[in-house]
Amino acid sequence: MSRKGTALKVRRISLVEGAREARGLTVIIDVFRAFTTDAFVMANGAETIHPVLTVEEARELRRLHPDWLLMGEREGIKVEGFDYGNSPHEIRDVDFTGRTLIQTTGSGTRGIVNAVGADEIILGSFVMAGAIVDYIKGVDPDVVSLVAMGWNGHSPAIEDEFCAAYLEGRLKGLHPNFSEMRGRIRADPQGEKFFDPSKSQFHEGDFHAAMDLNRFDFVLKVEGRKEQPFVTLIP
Repeated sequence: MSRKGTALKVRRISLVEGAREARGLTVIIDVFRAFTTDAFVMANGAETIHPVLTVEEARELRRLHPDWLLMGEREGIKVEGFDYGNSPHEIRDVDFTGRTLIQTTGSGTRGIVNAVGADEIILGSFVMAGAIVDYIKGVDPDVVSLVAMGWNGHSPAIEDEFCAAYLEGRLKGLHPNFSEMRGRIRADPQGEKFFDPSKSQFHEGDFHAAMDLNRFDFVLKVEGRKEQPFVTLIP
C-alpha cells in the first residue's frame, strides 16, 4: 500500500519476536551470514532458494527434489550431509546456474518463516543495501519494518543492528558512516570470531564478503509465502 505523500514510517525491531511483529514492507536482516550468502548464490546464477525452518524440513524437501542442493548451518557449523554451509566466502566462486537450493539457518530463515504479518519480505544485508533502499523508495509503502535477526534469532548482533540503522538512515535521506560501522563490527566479538583460528566454522573471507557494501545491485524477495516460500531476484 502506498503512503500517498505522508511520511514514511520506519520500524526498527529485532529477533524472532520482531519478525512476528513485522508489518508492511519487511526487511529481514542477517548480515553474518545467511543473506550475504544468498546474494552471492543468486548472483552466481541460482534459479531460487527455498528457506525452511528446520533441518528435517530441508531434508524432506531434498527427498522430494533430489536435484536440489542443501545449504545451511546450526551454531555456525554446516549441517551434516548438506552440500554447503553458510559461508559466502566458500560459495562466492561456485557456479549455481539454473540450480535450486534449500536453506535453513539459525536466524535468517527463522525470520522469514515468522514474519507472517508482513505485506512483503525482502532479504537484508550490506551487500544489497543500496538496492534495498532504492526498491523501498520505488514501492513507497506506508510502513517499513527493519528486522535485525541477531544470533540464532534470540540475541542481538551488532552487524544486523547496524545494517538496520544504515538502511533507516538512507531511507531518511541521511548518509550513515559505514566505515565507522565496519570498524565497530570488526572490533566486536561478532566480527572478531572470523579472525579466530580456533573457530574453523568461520572464515576471514566471510567478514570481508559481508562488509562489501553495495556489491550487488539487486534485491532478493520472498514469494510463495502461503505455500512453499522461495527467494527470487529482483533486478
